[in-house]
Amino acid sequence: QVQLMESGGGSVQPGGSLRLSCVASPRDFPVYRMGWYRQAPDKQRELVATINYDGSTNYGDSVKGRFIISRDNAKNTMTLQMNSLEAEDTAVYYCNGHWVSANRPYDAWGQGTQVIVSS
Repeated sequence: QVQLMESGGGSVQPGGSLRLSCVASPRDFPVYRMGWYRQAPDKQRELVATINYDGSTNYGDSVKGRFIISRDNAKNTMTLQMNSLEAEDTAVYYCNGHWVSANRPYDAWGQGTQVIVSS
């Protein structure tokens, strides 16, 4: 069973930056795709960005050009660099891990970390 732990949330003014990190354990478990999703109050959870084991990435339209996702496969960690933050980025951010085992898909989620963008 994969466990995910996020860190790095907090409060920042509009235009500022934050970096979120996610650690997957056990460290030597190859999680095929890792990603970030977010959920704002009274809204559905939405894709922020994902990154596959080979480094290929996918971004939600609202964060393209502002956020950068990366991962370190050796450490089983993932980072989201968030720049030019806007009030609309305020949400709880969740780390997600996705993999396939014995032809079955699996997903794991972190507990979430709060990001508040406000002046």
